[in-house]
Amino acid sequence: MIGSLIQPEIQELIAQRDFTTLREVFNDWQPEDLAELIADIPEQDTAIIFRLLPQKLAAATFEFLEADVQTSLLEALSQEQVALILNDMSPDDRTALLEELPLPVTTHLLGLLSHEERIIAQMLLAYPESSVGRLMTPDFIDIKAEWTVQNVLDHVRQCGHDRETLNVLYVTNDDGKLLDDIRIREFLLSPLEATVEDLMDGQFVALSATDTEDVAVQMFKKHNRIALPVVNVNKQLIGIITVDDVLNVAEERDTDDIQRFGGTETLDEPYSTIPFFRMIRKRASWLILLFLGEMLTATAMGAFEEEISKAVVLALFLPLIISSGGNSGSQAATLIIRAMALGEITLRDWWRVMRREIFSGLTLGTTLGIIGFFRIAAWSMFSNVYGEHWILVGFTVGFSLVGVVLWGTLSGSMLPFLLKRLGADPATSSAPFVATLVDVTGLIIYFSVGLLFLRGTLL
Repeated sequence: MIGSLIQPEIQELIAQRDFTTLREVFNDWQPEDLAELIADIPEQDTAIIFRLLPQKLAAATFEFLEADVQTSLLEALSQEQVALILNDMSPDDRTALLEELPLPVTTHLLGLLSHEERIIAQMLLAYPESSVGRLMTPDFIDIKAEWTVQNVLDHVRQCGHDRETLNVLYVTNDDGKLLDDIRIREFLLSPLEATVEDLMDGQFVALSATDTEDVAVQMFKKHNRIALPVVNVNKQLIGIITVDDVLNVAEERDTDDIQRFGGTETLDEPYSTIPFFRMIRKRASWLILLFLGEMLTATAMGAFEEEISKAVVLALFLPLIISSGGNSGSQAATLIIRAMALGEITLRDWWRVMRREIFSGLTLGTTLGIIGFFRIAAWSMFSNVYGEHWILVGFTVGFSLVGVVLWGTLSGSMLPFLLKRLGADPATSSAPFVATLVDVTGLIIYFSVGLLFLRGTLL
């Protein structure tokens, strides 16, 4: 990338205090490339770069920075510079910044905004956290049904410079009620004397300001739009959401889910910048919980101590049985949680999923069971490691694998439904949690099957 390619030269210019050359260089840069450079250079140099940037470029670059870098810059820059940046930021990106800061800091920064921008910022912050209202921007272009195409194009040229996007224009009545949305290409390809009403079809989709971020992600995915209008309870147009904001939300959601899958609390900040002891605290809680759960495995093994002492050969296959059950449960949990996140299944589908996973568990378990049996049979042809009752040992391992894999599959697939029904995040049923549950119950299944096949011989 541009920033990483010439970073040493930039830092050399900063060290030489050659600000004239730096200004000339940065004027040709794109905001996203500047943001990448700033993320890679020492913190003490970031403020220097920002002081050299033109106001518009500084505001645009600021929007691409990570939250921790933004916070550091706010502390390093003068109040005048902070005010210029905040007033030039797009309202949705500014809201994302303000909601991450402590209340006293947010209050102070709101005081630096112009009267008009402060009203917009306060309006967006008034919406519930993680709602569509927090993501939207009021920077859109609305038009009237009776206008001609020529009127519309003139209006876009006059008012479109600072708008979030010009790809879609929104038709409203005198009360501000949304009537339709029309892509700009329709106006570019239509006769200048045609009216907006001639291009309207009434087939538009809108979000409510109180909808959740997850609803917005699903709507963008379903309708394949680059922007969607946001209305209030009276169906009046109050803002729009663009696809870049929704992509950020989807990335954050996916990051949280992946971290939970790994058996940790969500970090809520980049791994490279999170303080060491905060990261330890977030990881330790789940590790301790899983460790306590695994203690039940030792308890279960203690309950079958006599059987193990009589048939030591059973202990050889404990890792095989436990890992197979945990792996099947982790597979099922991952597939179901992802399907829930994508909207492919809902709570009403639990019975259909259970039936499917019963057959899946039986099929997978039988496959592993057959492999396990023939593995024991093959070894017994060349050695006596499994004793004279190797066929019964093979049946014990084979049928145990069927039971454990079936149980792991059912546990992994049904736990997300149970958690969602209780109002919890399905991602909490992460792979380690399912694996721990199946480890304990898998031992009970294994030794119960062993008692069934080996009673009167080894047991």
